[in-house]
Amino acid sequence: MKWITILLLSISFTANAQNPPKPYGALPSKRQLAWHDIEVYGLIHFTPTTFENKEWGYGDADPKSFNPTDFNAEQIIKAAKAGGLKGIILVAKHHDGFALWPTKTTEYNISKSPFRNGNGDLVKEIEQTAHKNGLKFGIYCSPWDRNNPKYGTAEYLAIYQAQLKELYSNYGELFMSWHDGANGGDGYYGGAKAHRSIDNTTYHDWNNTWAITRKMQPMANIFSDIGLDIRWVGNENGNASETSWETFTPLPPEGKNVAVPGQANYPQSPMGIRNGKFWMPAECDVPLRKGWFYHPNEKPKTPEMLFDLYLKSVGRGAGLDLGLAPDTRGQLHEDDVVALKSFGDMIKHTFANNLAKDAHIVPSNTRGKNYNVVTLLDNNKESYWATMDKVHEASLEIDLKSNKIFDIISLQEYIPLGQRIEAYNIEILENNKWKKIYDGTSIGAKRLIKLDQPVTTSKIRLNITKSPVCITLSEFGIYKKTQ
Repeated sequence: MKWITILLLSISFTANAQNPPKPYGALPSKRQLAWHDIEVYGLIHFTPTTFENKEWGYGDADPKSFNPTDFNAEQIIKAAKAGGLKGIILVAKHHDGFALWPTKTTEYNISKSPFRNGNGDLVKEIEQTAHKNGLKFGIYCSPWDRNNPKYGTAEYLAIYQAQLKELYSNYGELFMSWHDGANGGDGYYGGAKAHRSIDNTTYHDWNNTWAITRKMQPMANIFSDIGLDIRWVGNENGNASETSWETFTPLPPEGKNVAVPGQANYPQSPMGIRNGKFWMPAECDVPLRKGWFYHPNEKPKTPEMLFDLYLKSVGRGAGLDLGLAPDTRGQLHEDDVVALKSFGDMIKHTFANNLAKDAHIVPSNTRGKNYNVVTLLDNNKESYWATMDKVHEASLEIDLKSNKIFDIISLQEYIPLGQRIEAYNIEILENNKWKKIYDGTSIGAKRLIKLDQPVTTSKIRLNITKSPVCITLSEFGIYKKTQ
């Protein structure tokens, strides 16, 4: 009987070591996993508002005012690509109601402007140029329309839904359908010059409206203040919280039974909610300049500022959505081009060489050969190290084989199985003693730890001290920031 028990235990151990860990909590969808891979993308604002030198158009600008002197989609997209952006969202219609494509839903559109002699389609030009240069493409069509006389009435919903259907039908596969929370207020409204108030919990019939997105563009992540796929981080500063959970549970406003865009000023938005009901990572949206639209008196953020934003957004499991504002020529200003290029080079050069790539890693526990620690250095997010089911704490001793100087540490969980790790610390060997250099909480899709100053060591120890289930980790890296 003793030998039978030992045999059964051995069989059970072997099976556990070969089987993947069970998923934990809310999990990302296929489209969300694709979104996580993009990391940095842009949001282009370019409407008659640009030519009025305003941030928000009232809806009364003459369509003829939209007359860029030298529109160049190639210049805009190539500058974005040089900045390391992997996707572009175009504001196809902002709150002013002016449509940048020749829509059948409103006369207030690009065909009434001098652009391309009234035969232009700026959405198509940006989309084709983005795809030609290997960037993903998305659209933003404002639900608020300060020009349309029917806004605020029941008839407007069909107009808005028809606009989405046109955009979903004619511009290839979209990676995002972006929805602002601004709804209702003062506007031109066809000459009424009135204030239109709506109940934004019901007016846009979001469940059925977003069902159109799911049917026509199944890989398009829906962004709004409250999700559905990507949540707003809750500020326009470009940063998530130090502790950042990928999961979230949207809550309805007081007295309502549904959460909708424009109602998401939750204190939890920047950090998410541990064990939230949905996988709903944060987008950190921030303009490259001060405003979302081009203003000649503003300057772009410096490359150092952008790098810091990258660390505090992408480096905290979120996405960085950088606002790009073409000028009245229809191009990005030369200052913007230079800032983007310098930022892109800084990212590329900093993360080109993982200084731990040849390290030898000794784990305190491992699940088996299919989940070995060698996967942490293979530059493949699809492979991962894992512990046995009952092991919720573990250490990795990383022998760099020689002294390395670094100031950034990169960690990535295997998020298809959920966000698991809740606490960890990192030590380096200094004068033959272990010295703690960082205490952390969340990891998620990516955690970039920027040390206050570079350190030099030949050995690192990662101690994962809290996880509700067995641990998974897909990547480990150390880097030295370059200019």
